[in-house]
Amino acid sequence: MSAMFRSMRLFNYRVWFLGALVSNIGGWMQATAQDWVVLTQLTDNDATAMGVTMALQFGPPLVLVSITGWAADRFDRRRMLLVTQSTLMLLAVTVGVLLLTNVMTLPLMWCFAAAFGVANAFDAPARQAFVTDIVSRDDASNAVALNSASFNAARLLGPAIGGVLIVLVGTGWVFMVNAGTFLAMLVALMLVRVRELVPRTRAPGGARLADGFRYVAGRPDLKVIFAMVFLIAAFGMNFPIFASTMAVQFGQQADGYGLLSSVLAIGSLAGALLAARRDRARMRVVIAALGAFGVFSLISAAMPTYPLYAVSLVFVGFSTVTILTTANGYVQTTTDPALRGRVLALYMAVIMGATPIGAPIAGWVADTWGPRAAIDVGAVAGLVGCAIGVTWLLASGRVRRDPEARLRFEIDETRPVRVVAPEEFSDEVAAATAPVTLPDAAARRRIRRRSPRTARAPR
Repeated sequence: MSAMFRSMRLFNYRVWFLGALVSNIGGWMQATAQDWVVLTQLTDNDATAMGVTMALQFGPPLVLVSITGWAADRFDRRRMLLVTQSTLMLLAVTVGVLLLTNVMTLPLMWCFAAAFGVANAFDAPARQAFVTDIVSRDDASNAVALNSASFNAARLLGPAIGGVLIVLVGTGWVFMVNAGTFLAMLVALMLVRVRELVPRTRAPGGARLADGFRYVAGRPDLKVIFAMVFLIAAFGMNFPIFASTMAVQFGQQADGYGLLSSVLAIGSLAGALLAARRDRARMRVVIAALGAFGVFSLISAAMPTYPLYAVSLVFVGFSTVTILTTANGYVQTTTDPALRGRVLALYMAVIMGATPIGAPIAGWVADTWGPRAAIDVGAVAGLVGCAIGVTWLLASGRVRRDPEARLRFEIDETRPVRVVAPEEFSDEVAAATAPVTLPDAAARRRIRRRSPRTARAPR
């Protein structure tokens, strides 16, 4: 099996991958339907209302970050995912019924958006950390990239299918179909061979909430990653607002909006597969992709026609997924396994929790100055994130002149301390490093009296 798909040799990962793919397709169908309901059925093309909906849906991960990270490290992640996926399925059924019976209102949709947010706040860190329970540390980066590929393959199909279904049968049935796709993930979780999972490392003294914060605070490289991801997540990744308002501006319907999301996913899928080929996640890739995102977003905002705008989204999607997949892989593969759940909860809180800050701003800018101005704001955020990364590389001494070429520079990414995983500390090692009892003061005096005096060397 090629290096790109090396994680697929494991039965547990194959089952997980297929279940996640089907569930993600349904998730993107529902996301398309929810955006269209808020924008066209519950309001009159109100982008600010959509921004509020996104804020309510993505706010809970930020508010509940300490609890969700603790839960991902404390409880059995497979069982936890069974609970969260079942909850999300029931919520989808309820929203679908309310839409089909024509009793859904904007305030009620906001309440359900918040409920989806709470369930996802517990689901996301457990789902991210569960990947490292399935594969070994050497394959973790590849598994993360393939997960991203699955997510973006679903993003390629889901919005297009959702847009067509909205036109054919209505938004309510799209929610019902998504509820059915959750069964694929539930079946996959039940088929996982528990005995083949990687043994988990437990933090000594129990999982303490503050440990994750202290760990990140002591890792300058992680703080830079979090800052760059926050900027892009808050202001650059408001694609539901950008694509839906641009679709309306170009005179498109729900299927046209769904097609834009699918086109975005073409580049996203390419970026994820390319990330899967890399042997490890590197900071330089994140920084370069942020700069590319800023440039391509500026180009997309200037596109005069719907087809040209759609083509530009391929490059925006490629750079976006390169940022997120590489950053996620970097965090997972360089984090102490005993703290991985809490660190990933912080990472997901940065991504998902940034939306409540940026989405209402993006919606307001789109309503006031038009969707192109909102896209420009996201582009500037990407360029600022790139500048932060470059500044850190220079200040940390990681950029060095190549001794063989005067005008050539090298980036040293071996500086981040290699994390020694707690699972490598065995009982045998503990016995070999037992504390040595030191003599007390009286014993030291007796030793000095018994030892022969050393004659002074002549000057």
